[in-house]
Amino acid sequence: MKATVYKSTGSWYRVRTEKGEFLDARIRGRLKTDGITSTNPVAVGDIVVLETDETGAVMITDIVERRNYIIRQSPQNRNLQHIIAANLDQSLLICSLKDPHTSRGFIDRFLAASEAFHVPAILVFNKSDLFRIKESDLFKEIKEVYEKIGYPTIKVSVQHRFGIEQIRGVLRNKFTLISGHSGVGKSSMINLFLEGQEIKTSEVSGWSGKGVHTTTFAEMYELPFGGAVIDTPGIREFALKEIEPVELSHYFVEMKPLIGECRFNNCMHTEEPGCAVKKAVAEGNINADRYVSYLTILSTMNEERK
Repeated sequence: MKATVYKSTGSWYRVRTEKGEFLDARIRGRLKTDGITSTNPVAVGDIVVLETDETGAVMITDIVERRNYIIRQSPQNRNLQHIIAANLDQSLLICSLKDPHTSRGFIDRFLAASEAFHVPAILVFNKSDLFRIKESDLFKEIKEVYEKIGYPTIKVSVQHRFGIEQIRGVLRNKFTLISGHSGVGKSSMINLFLEGQEIKTSEVSGWSGKGVHTTTFAEMYELPFGGAVIDTPGIREFALKEIEPVELSHYFVEMKPLIGECRFNNCMHTEEPGCAVKKAVAEGNINADRYVSYLTILSTMNEERK
C-alpha cells in the first residue's frame, strides 16, 4: 500500500493512503535514500510504501523515487543537511522588507537551491501595508531585477488581504512549498486559504526584530480549491552541500547562458581573464548585487569544504 507523507516529527509520520485514510506510521529499519546524506530519511511529500506488522503498527518500508526535493542546513548540525520536502511543483519564498527584513543574499541562496533541485520558485513580498517611500522604491527595484531573469515577484499584504487572490491562483492545483524567515507571515498567509483549520502564528519579537519560530515540523495542508501547501519551520539558511563550487554559476539563471563563452572551461567568474560573466556585470547586463551574492555564496561553499 502506498501513501503520501503529510507530517514528519522525526520519530513518526502522518501519512494519507491512496484511499484517503490518514494513519500514523514509523520507519522499519534503514531505508535506502539514493545516496542522499540527511538527518531525515523520510520527508513531507514523499510517497512511501506501507506495511502492517504483527502488532497492527503501520510501518514505512520503502520510499518511491522522488522527482525532486529541496534541502536546508540541519538546525542541529551545520555539517549535515535536512530534506525540507519532496515531489514539489513549485516553491514560494515569503519575504518582507520590514519587521523582519529579508536580505537579498538569503533570496539568492534560496533561488540557487531551487534551481539546483529543479523546483520553480516565486518570490512573495508580504507586509506591503508597512511600505513607505523607502520600501516601495526598494520593492520596485527588486521586482525589476528578479522578473527580468524569470522569477515572478508579487507584493501582498496578508493583514489587508491585498494580492491574496493572485496568490490563490498561483497555488491552485499545485503542490507548493512555503518558505521564509520566521515572522514574515507564512502561517498567516496559509490560514487565509484553509477552511475550518488554522495553524499557529506568532508576532515578530519586539526586542530583536526577528521572527519567532512557530512551526516546529514541516506539515502539508490540502487547499479547498485544489492543491496543497507545505508550511515549514522558519528557515535561516538553505543548504547547497550537494553542489560543487564550480557548478554554482549554473544555478544563477542569468549566468548560465554565458558560461560557455568564458575563456576557461572551469572559470569560477572571480579573478580569471576572459570571463564572460564578469564582462556582463561590468556592462550592466547582470545585476551587480546578484553577482555579489554569487561571490558570497561561493566563498561560503569554499570555506565549508576546508
